[in-house]
Amino acid sequence: MEIRDLVVFRTVVTAGGVTRAARQLHRVQSNVTTRVRNLEEQLGVALFLREGRRMQLTPAGNVLLRYAERIIALADEARVALRDSNPCGVLRLGAMESTAAVRLPAPLSRLQARHRELAIELHTGDPARLVADVVAGTLEAALVAEPVVDPRLESRAVFDEELVLVTRSDHPPIRDPRDVVPRTLLAFQPGCPHRKRLEDWFSRAGVLPERIVEMSSYHAILGCAVVGMGTALMPKSVLDAYAERARLGVHPIAAPFRRVRTLLVWRKDSPQANVAALSDALKPPARKVPRRGKRVPA
Repeated sequence: MEIRDLVVFRTVVTAGGVTRAARQLHRVQSNVTTRVRNLEEQLGVALFLREGRRMQLTPAGNVLLRYAERIIALADEARVALRDSNPCGVLRLGAMESTAAVRLPAPLSRLQARHRELAIELHTGDPARLVADVVAGTLEAALVAEPVVDPRLESRAVFDEELVLVTRSDHPPIRDPRDVVPRTLLAFQPGCPHRKRLEDWFSRAGVLPERIVEMSSYHAILGCAVVGMGTALMPKSVLDAYAERARLGVHPIAAPFRRVRTLLVWRKDSPQANVAALSDALKPPARKVPRRGKRVPA
């Protein structure tokens, strides 16, 4: 069933017959008749009762008419949305959990204030899954840790994160993986870039962790670090919002593991209005320069 067949069907109904519908559609009558009959064959029901030249909708025809109106309206809306240069509809955005919790509240608030007609759906997950969803078109854009290498995607660096090791507060200073006690890592599931960096840090030193405890949230990881269950690697910005930070030990990690950029990624061939609005909202607001007071003559 094609939209153009539904357009022909609706026109026959609103015009009051095949002859008038053909004139409105700039088609020959036989073409209109054929399309209606093909539609009936596809659906397996009669859409019209035919009495001579008169055509009256059947109950099935009335049902289809209601759906046809909705389908045609949605198709028209989609065409307008794709041509529209203004942000609209739903922005389906993906982000790593740390980015969603710490970095996004202010930018998304700015985005909503500037574009009231734009709705936002935020989905969290590991970067590999998020990038795959952007490529598949399930998400319009995502915020993920570098690197991202896919010729179908555009990207822009939006945040620069400093990563730190997090332990219980009384843990001795950490210079290399051999100083980590216990040698238990607190991390997300495989696919998390911070977990990969922590594993690479151990591997480079020729040391293996004794175990990895996988968790689903930063609050769970931090809570376990507080009681000395293990060590985690995470953006320092996450700690700024943690109420129990005083009960944590925070240790620097050597380059090249210390810094990572967060990228905004989107498909090159996707509509740009919503992504452009998001990209603009992710820019830090310009600082206001205080006005100098007027000098009072002596």
